Amino acid sequence: MVNDHRKKIPIGVSRCLLGDPVRFDGGHKRSRFLTDVLAEWFRFVPVCPEVEIGLGVPRESIRLVRSDSGPRLVGSRTGKDRTEKMNRFTEERAEGLAPLRLRGFVLKSTSPTCGFERVRIYDTNGVPTKDARGFWGGRLMDRFPLLPIEDEGRLNDPRIRENFIVRLFTYDRWLRLREGTVRPRDLVDFHTAHKMLVLAHSPKAMTEMGRLTARAGADPMEDLLDRYEAEMMTGLRKIASPGKHVNVLEHFAGFLKKGLDRESKAELHDLIGEYGRGWVPLITPLSLLRHHLRRLGHEWVEAQVYLRPYPRELALRSTI
Repeated sequence: MVNDHRKKIPIGVSRCLLGDPVRFDGGHKRSRFLTDVLAEWFRFVPVCPEVEIGLGVPRESIRLVRSDSGPRLVGSRTGKDRTEKMNRFTEERAEGLAPLRLRGFVLKSTSPTCGFERVRIYDTNGVPTKDARGFWGGRLMDRFPLLPIEDEGRLNDPRIRENFIVRLFTYDRWLRLREGTVRPRDLVDFHTAHKMLVLAHSPKAMTEMGRLTARAGADPMEDLLDRYEAEMMTGLRKIASPGKHVNVLEHFAGFLKKGLDRESKAELHDLIGEYGRGWVPLITPLSLLRHHLRRLGHEWVEAQVYLRPYPRELALRSTI
């Protein structure tokens, strides 16, 4: 696997998750999944909104408070309002990130600045509810609506983690494609390779992407690519359920009908069924499927991104 810093995939990360002591109490929230696993393939672009607007370490903690004009960001002890300064920062920082063409962002969960969902916000009586977005997390979602965004807490869920990594690597392949002039043939090739992957997440998105691909050469290309990107990245947000994975695996097995003897067909079908019932992880039927595809020389089918959507060393399909 290439370790060249220049070739690593760029993603944004809340700085405290990298082990930097930038939190209000002088600590950090290092994510070993980021620093010990993903660092092999990803180049991290760290952001700490609170430090970057000039707040020191350690510092007074801040929180969200409801107001008639919208959420305010205030000191938990002094009540000092940081809202306007944070708003200016998030707008300028988001625009500054745009040229980097990040492939995703990992945020600190529940943070009043970095959290992107279920952030605690207090009413005028000091009663909290968890239904807000942090200032920075919310700005990212508004400015980059197709960007894969997660927080480190949600990444503890194996299916959410696998979904996020699928989106990161898919978005990277897509943005690399768009770095040059995309011909109709290029879009057809990309779509062909990703059909089964998208099918596992959203059959509806896969159908619409196919319709758009068929328009390549007829519609203005840049507009077509924008619409294709939106369909693909929105569809991939949906977690691939075991039932949808079974559907895709059965599609692949259909290509092997003429090449497998009865015993081999039964073995593959049984393994797919065992996965569907939760008895074995996804990697089990996939490994047997890939073995038969290589042995029988199904090059087009074996080239499907679904079979290996990210480096095998990540071993994410061993846990779903």
